[in-house]
Amino acid sequence: MPSLSLPTPSASIVEATELPRLVRLGPNLCGAAFTLMKLLPARFMLDRAEQRGELGPGTTVLETSSGTFALGLAMVCRLRGYPLVIVGDPAIDPVLRRRLRDLGTQVEICHEPSPEGGFQRARLDRLEQLRAEYPRHYVPGQYHNPDNPNAYAVVAQQIAEAVGPVDCLVGPVGSGGSTGGTASFLRLLAPGLRLIGVDTSPSTIFGQPDGPRAVRGLGNSLVPPNVRHTAYDEVHWAGAGEVFRATRDLHAGHALYMGPTSGAAFLVARWYAERHPDEQVVALLPDEGHRYQDSVYQDDWLRGQGVLDQEIAAEPRTVACPDDALGGWARMEWGRRSLDDVVQPAASSSPMETP
Repeated sequence: MPSLSLPTPSASIVEATELPRLVRLGPNLCGAAFTLMKLLPARFMLDRAEQRGELGPGTTVLETSSGTFALGLAMVCRLRGYPLVIVGDPAIDPVLRRRLRDLGTQVEICHEPSPEGGFQRARLDRLEQLRAEYPRHYVPGQYHNPDNPNAYAVVAQQIAEAVGPVDCLVGPVGSGGSTGGTASFLRLLAPGLRLIGVDTSPSTIFGQPDGPRAVRGLGNSLVPPNVRHTAYDEVHWAGAGEVFRATRDLHAGHALYMGPTSGAAFLVARWYAERHPDEQVVALLPDEGHRYQDSVYQDDWLRGQGVLDQEIAAEPRTVACPDDALGGWARMEWGRRSLDDVVQPAASSSPMETP
């Protein structure tokens, strides 16, 4: 019998799972399905900090996160022996909080939002206080550290080698690292690649006022510096009903048990791929759905959110400015413009008040 070439064990769970599985979701649609996307930038940022001498024995890692970046950091820090303090808010669900503490992470919760910037600003303010309390510290800074988007060079290489030329990349936007980073490297081979960012309303990232959001993992109360607006050709604001239904569709139709940010990317990528059958489309699917077993995957929870029997839009409405996208699924041709170029003309065109 011919001998089999068996893979050797990975050095750690991080190395084994930081890259996505590439899964065909349609004739011209491929999903890059991560177990935990934020493992990759967490590992990459700590690698670079160690190389620069900013991180070493006796250093405490400090960061603000209420989602999967906290978990990614906790896993890497635990394996490397770094103390980790995470500043979060009540959005850190009990399951995630327990996992973080089991990994040795100290979790601080900000219970009151700031008047401007909400919980995000409150968390950043507390982080600044902690910097003074820990003289030997390192802050990865996922929202502004260029090592975040730079981490996705290996993902772009993986996609290019497995899929070939990509015409359109679709992904959710939170810190701006995954979509902006992956697209920038893919554009080295295909400058015309179309980048579609997926947000939800209300979110400040693409020019809307801040407000409560039903979909976790999308949107922001502040505009992260790592969101390079001039990279995006198109922006979608996905409604909660459409996102949760698409998340369930991804599982029911493709056996991919993913979280709602993945559902949001799948929603938009599926819509775009169906309308552009000659283009190769790739969707970034950030994490698995185990944290959402008692929410998105439960009909009673969806009914409580008022979305189970809600009429779901088959396609987005097209809007001319971000404020028009509030409520439901909407899309806008962004045209690789800066945020100021999009928002200021809209502000200046609003009717003036009469005296």
